[in-house]
Amino acid sequence: MRRIAWALLLIFAFAIPWEYSLDLGEPLGNVARVAGLLVLLTALPAVFQAGRIRAPGVFCWFTLALYLWFCCTAFWTIDAAVTLVKLRALFQEYMIVWLVWEFADTPGDLRNLLRATVAGSWVLALLTLAAFRSPEAIAAGQIRFAAYGQDPNDVARFLDLGFPLAVLLLNCERRWPMRAMAIGFVPVGVVAVLLTASRSGFLAALVALAGSLIVFFRGHARRAATVAFALPPFLAALWLLIPSGTYERLATIPQQLEGGDWNQRINIWSAGWRAFTHAPFFGTGAGTFVAAAHTAPIDTAHNTLLSVAVSGGLWALLLMSMLLLLAARAALRSRGPLRLALATCLLVWAVTSFAATAEENRTTWLLFAIVIVAARLSEEDAPGVEARFQIGSHERASARAPALTAQPGS
Repeated sequence: MRRIAWALLLIFAFAIPWEYSLDLGEPLGNVARVAGLLVLLTALPAVFQAGRIRAPGVFCWFTLALYLWFCCTAFWTIDAAVTLVKLRALFQEYMIVWLVWEFADTPGDLRNLLRATVAGSWVLALLTLAAFRSPEAIAAGQIRFAAYGQDPNDVARFLDLGFPLAVLLLNCERRWPMRAMAIGFVPVGVVAVLLTASRSGFLAALVALAGSLIVFFRGHARRAATVAFALPPFLAALWLLIPSGTYERLATIPQQLEGGDWNQRINIWSAGWRAFTHAPFFGTGAGTFVAAAHTAPIDTAHNTLLSVAVSGGLWALLLMSMLLLLAARAALRSRGPLRLALATCLLVWAVTSFAATAEENRTTWLLFAIVIVAARLSEEDAPGVEARFQIGSHERASARAPALTAQPGS
């Protein structure tokens, strides 16, 4: 039963990046929701069958505390119906932390989880490219593209998180199909991020690619020549492929940073701040930002910490801040290139969460779960983590084997 739960968890991780592109309708919901329900239905019997549960870490306890606090907001929420719906969604997101913590037992499991995540990001990138080449988009002369059912800013953020993980896998994979999946995602993902024309996603992509290059070059300085050789034709292809209107939108980034309205986000943040000052300690109830700030129904807070502060007050903001500090600490407790890749992912998340309500996405909690499990495994099985993720470890091991068999008397 435990193996079945783990296999379903990998499918769940694979589905998360592109979940909104496949919605089965009520009462099932999107593909990740269905996969998550199946994982939970097998995880609970697996735990009871084993007769044990892994001792929760500090991050797990703070995640539970944050969820229970949001549950408490149901007693004073300004919109009970919205809060109840939000609590159901939060449970489906926060449970990812426990599922990964409980069922990721070895460094090999962690690597398989990263493979599933990058493979899911591949699907998201390909769906975005399909949207770009669709007859409807061509006829409408669009300049922003995203996978069906997805928001362009969310697509860019999800893809940005995949870059460091893909390069990490490239450094440690032995089999060529896995290496091809890892290295191929980078150029395809870059094209997809540009097609979204997401300004925050573009800035986060620069951070993600910078961190990815550090991981890629670490211990292999000669790889710089390969990148320098491949970069000019790739940039030329981008210039020809991406619509000029997309570049024009991205070119407004300096103007927005200097004094723009951040696509009406300034007004939304001002309204959110006023809502927060009316209920600073206990908040207005989970999921009630729109009602409290009196913004348009389709709006969100466009800022993670502001969204948490308005809906849950200072107590929720304190708990969320503690989770972020614990995640950063966990990333630093990992080892070698794994540490660099996870730290880059968290930095990318921080950049994008400034202009997005990232706490509402399963991708956020999958990332946090990966980070804390990596830290735990780095302490429990440091040699195993090094063997799975250290640059060139497999190549060095295979190179030593012939030398051992060639010794006299063997």
